[in-house]
Amino acid sequence: MGKKFKNKDLANRLGVSSTLVSLVLNNKADQHGIRKDTQERVLALARQMGFFDLHKEKDNISPVEEKPGVIGMIVPSLHDPFIYEIAPYFQKAFSSIGIGFSIITKDPDDQRYSRLMGAFRKFYSGLILVGEAADELTIRTLRMPDYPIVLLEKTTNNLRLNTVTTDISAGVSLMVNHIAKLGYKNVLILTSQKSAVSDFPVIDALKNMLGTQQTMNKPIIEELRMPLDSEDFDSSFLEKYLRPPYRTDMLVVVHAELVYPIMSALQKRKIRTPQDIALVSMEEGIGFDLLHSPVTSLKKPLSGMALKAANMIWTEVKNAGKGKYKRQVNITPELIVRKSCGTL
Repeated sequence: MGKKFKNKDLANRLGVSSTLVSLVLNNKADQHGIRKDTQERVLALARQMGFFDLHKEKDNISPVEEKPGVIGMIVPSLHDPFIYEIAPYFQKAFSSIGIGFSIITKDPDDQRYSRLMGAFRKFYSGLILVGEAADELTIRTLRMPDYPIVLLEKTTNNLRLNTVTTDISAGVSLMVNHIAKLGYKNVLILTSQKSAVSDFPVIDALKNMLGTQQTMNKPIIEELRMPLDSEDFDSSFLEKYLRPPYRTDMLVVVHAELVYPIMSALQKRKIRTPQDIALVSMEEGIGFDLLHSPVTSLKKPLSGMALKAANMIWTEVKNAGKGKYKRQVNITPELIVRKSCGTL
């Protein structure tokens, strides 16, 4: 049995009157002109203190209609380290205001997902769409009835939406300036064939900024095929870049998942990092600081991104998806300098 719920306890914590709390919980707030954001504050804390749980225990119908009270996050894949690294920050942010949080994986080959999109509005108070999960069809399907959504690591030019992204330009600038200071001249940018299209903003920024460095040659871009589970990583591409005319002295890896097979291939060929060739990553990866040559990388500001996105989606929920202002927030990543770049 849950602890008895008292309106005055809730009122004291919020700094409002017991009468106001009573009006909100008895679905009479609109009649008395109580602001929507105040109503949401009362309902959020009431949910956190167990008001709705008590009604369920007593088999009573709550006088106020309880919204789902759950924020969902649609992700393109659970294999991305970014997803399960940022998830705990979201969990903490939403639990602090009594809101649930869950993750949905988008499977483009599953026809049931397309049919479920319309039902998400019933299951979740709002949704955070991550990366490629925020495709045009999904956005338009959810956005039509002013449903609260926020895009994470994705932008759109067609609609005014709240977005939270890593500042690619600032991150690339940090990395290029660091490489230039260390005196490297021949840079090889490595990406995967599968993600080359989506990586274009990062690669284009790298190419342009490296090209402005007077002490450096024009960078070369190589698209690699990621091995299947039963295959070995094909590292033969390294041969042509380890000798003149273009002897690479710096590898810039766009994705963290590419770093592990590349580092393993270099080790098998007895190519030392950073003595023979330096390496940096445009993403932070799990265990980068524990590899035989710890990897220099750009680390996304996970805590800040989660807090911004959580605040945005909660504001949208309070305003029923009709918020007056839409914000586009870019947060600068942090350059984590380790041994692989040649700096101790």
